[in-house]
Amino acid sequence: MAEMETGNDHQKTLPINEDRVYDRAKAVKEFDGTKAGVQGLVDAGIDKLPPFFYMSPEYLHDHPKLTDPYLHSDFQVPIIDLKDVLDPAEHKEMVEKMRRESEEWGFFKLINHGIPQQVLKEVLDGVRRFHEQPREVKMKYYSRETDIVRYYTNYDLHQSRGASWRDTLICVMAPDTPPPEKYPFACRDILLEYSKHVQSLGEVIFGLLSEALGLDPDHLKDIGCSEGHTFGCQYYPACPEPDRTLGHVPHHDPDFLTILLQDQIGGLQVLHKHHWIDVSYGRSSHS
Repeated sequence: MAEMETGNDHQKTLPINEDRVYDRAKAVKEFDGTKAGVQGLVDAGIDKLPPFFYMSPEYLHDHPKLTDPYLHSDFQVPIIDLKDVLDPAEHKEMVEKMRRESEEWGFFKLINHGIPQQVLKEVLDGVRRFHEQPREVKMKYYSRETDIVRYYTNYDLHQSRGASWRDTLICVMAPDTPPPEKYPFACRDILLEYSKHVQSLGEVIFGLLSEALGLDPDHLKDIGCSEGHTFGCQYYPACPEPDRTLGHVPHHDPDFLTILLQDQIGGLQVLHKHHWIDVSYGRSSHS
């Protein structure tokens, strides 16, 4: 699975009426029925969150955030440089580093991965362009049913104790890529282009991971790990009450491997040794 994370730091204000008995189930149903997502609330100019976005303290403060005075080598997100992946000596060292970081962190940043900077910029722009379209344009994709393309706010919106402040566009890219017109016009061409690069990068990573496990370089590929991938295009508009909710609750991704691209707004964190570590934005890096 590949994810693109984009944000929006513009926010208007509009007063809302708090003098009503709050029916959470009704409020969630009404919100979901607008098919406008979180961005629709931003477009409406809210200055307070609907209460169903409020999260409990254990989600907001479940682990301490590591502050700069305590930042040392044990808490620096590892970086793997793929520049010389074909050089035998560098390759051996790369395999060992990937084994070590996968075991200790389960997470690392990739540089010199071969995906052009312009492609990275355009895919983030395309995702933002989709989410910032008028509701009438994108609502036809709004669905809670499994489909090749779907757009929604929180897959567990009706079950969660507190909703996350984000909208999501899901695009299944492989295997059996559908006709291009199935994808939203706003990001269609660049998603198809980016998909080719992600497929190639994924095969490189699976090769290194296979060797790190002491297996043949093609092992993970041969058992089908690289056959399919899905883009989860996450969008986090500016939040009027950022101390009351999160863009995403603490979680483990449900797939075998996630390749993640974040924009310059940042906000990505990874849990390591019971501390939340900020993953800094890198202009050409993937995580």
